[in-house]
Amino acid sequence: MQVLELIIFAGLAAIVLYQLYSVLGRRVGRQPEENAAAEAARPAVRAPDRPAEPLDDGVALTGLAALKAKDPAFDVSRFLSGAKGAYEMTVKAFAAGDRATLRNLLGPGVMASFDTAIAQREAEGRTETVEFLHSPRADLEKADIVGQSDLARVTVRFLAEFRSRTKGPEGEAVDDKRTAELWTFERNLNSRDPNWTLVHVDAAEA
Repeated sequence: MQVLELIIFAGLAAIVLYQLYSVLGRRVGRQPEENAAAEAARPAVRAPDRPAEPLDDGVALTGLAALKAKDPAFDVSRFLSGAKGAYEMTVKAFAAGDRATLRNLLGPGVMASFDTAIAQREAEGRTETVEFLHSPRADLEKADIVGQSDLARVTVRFLAEFRSRTKGPEGEAVDDKRTAELWTFERNLNSRDPNWTLVHVDAAEA
């Protein structure tokens, strides 16, 4: 009888162990070998492209970029405002024959040209005054650094309307004029003098 009971208990134990194995032995979730297979099947993702490398220091800048690289404080709006003031002062000084004022504003070449015109007017016994009808318009035409130097050169297009009054042997005349000119200014950026000098004047299309 005891032997039979042992056999029955052994059979029940085997059945219970088999059921436990069938539940506990079942794999739950993704197994390591399955993860490896999934990684192998996943399409490769490119890393984001790196931003473009900055240009080498040896690359030469030109135009306004070159000027600002040499003088980061250069401001176009402020420069054009000052240029308009210089334009009005120069035109009025030329009309009045004010050589002292002109020498502070003009380069040698332009000064020589203006002086010749003033001398001719004086020889003819004529005087002139100028009155601006409106504030002149000033637009940046171009800006650059001359060669490898620290000499900055800026060209401005001026459009202006003014009234010229002249007196001479033949009497007085009044003439309203409209002008369009290109004025080129220069300045050595290493100089402590912040002022720009007018070095060239050209006629321009309005």
